[in-house]
Order: sequence, then structure tokens, then C-alpha cells
Amino acid sequence: MPPDVRQDHPVGSALRFATELVAWVATPWALWPHSAPLAVLSVVVLIGLPTLFATPGDKRHVIVAVPGFVTILLVVLQLVAAVAGAWTAWSAVAGGAVALLAAVTAVVEVPRWRWLLSRRG
Repeated sequence: MPPDVRQDHPVGSALRFATELVAWVATPWALWPHSAPLAVLSVVVLIGLPTLFATPGDKRHVIVAVPGFVTILLVVLQLVAAVAGAWTAWSAVAGGAVALLAAVTAVVEVPRWRWLLSRRG
């Protein structure tokens, strides 16, 4: 497929969104006992950065255009936050399930990431 055709799949989008939701809940949950402001800041960062920064062609509305590798880094941030937050805040079973979700999400994201790497922003 030509590099200008977006390589996203509904399953990839759903997995990515599920992982984002886990990150948005688990990260502040894990941080709250240590610092309420840091917990709130984590949500602002995890939701705000991907809302503000996007690669043209990847989202309908781009506020600040960035190269594809920045979008990939933001997805990786969400994946890491979801896993770290789940392992810290919840049981080992939940942490393992989230780690599996993140791993599957990363594998399914590979075609999109290849496409994103071809984008300059």
C-alpha cells in the first residue's frame, strides 16, 4: 500500500482506546496515595498531550502538527502508563492482563506506526 494511505484498523483503534482508558484510570489511582496533584497532572498529561499534538492525516482535527514519531511516542507513553499504573494500583492478575493488552496493542499498531514514521507533520 502507498505510504500516504493511513494504516489504521478498527481493532487497532479499539485496543488503543482500551489501553488509553486503563492508563487514564490506573495511573492516577497508583499516584494518588503519594501525591494528589501528581495524580491529577498525570491525567492532564495522558489526555492532553495526544489531544494537543497529532500527526496530520492520523486525526481529523490537528491542533499542533507533529511528525509521526511523536505520535508513536505518545502511544508508547499511554501503554507504559497503563501497565505501570495497573501493576502498582491493582492486583498482579490485573497487571498481567493489562500487560497482555498493551503487548497486543503494540503488535497491532505496527502497520500504523510504519505509516506514521513516513509522516513529517
